[in-house]
Amino acid sequence: MKEIKAYVRNNMVNKVIDALAQLPEPPSVAAVPLETYGHGVKDDAYGRLRMTKLEVDIADDRVDEIVTLIERTARTGDGHPGDGRVLVTSVETALRIDTGERDEAALK
Repeated sequence: MKEIKAYVRNNMVNKVIDALAQLPEPPSVAAVPLETYGHGVKDDAYGRLRMTKLEVDIADDRVDEIVTLIERTARTGDGHPGDGRVLVTSVETALRIDTGERDEAALK
């Protein structure tokens, strides 16, 4: 299992979430608004950029599909600094509280 963290521009969030929703068996997504600092795009003197972090927990065999979709839909035109980043990390255990399902079954 993997966790995908995608930091995307606020104006691209709905586009990415809508694209994820069109997938067969769309994954659950958490969206967290935040401010990032020092990433080369400056909204003010401190290099602050308002973005949204999307978190998707997914089975290993769907990682490439999800990462490619996020990259394709979050990029602005030919790509610009501040379009964001995608990070993929391993998840050791998952538990669905309401059913007690574990691991990949808990992600559905």
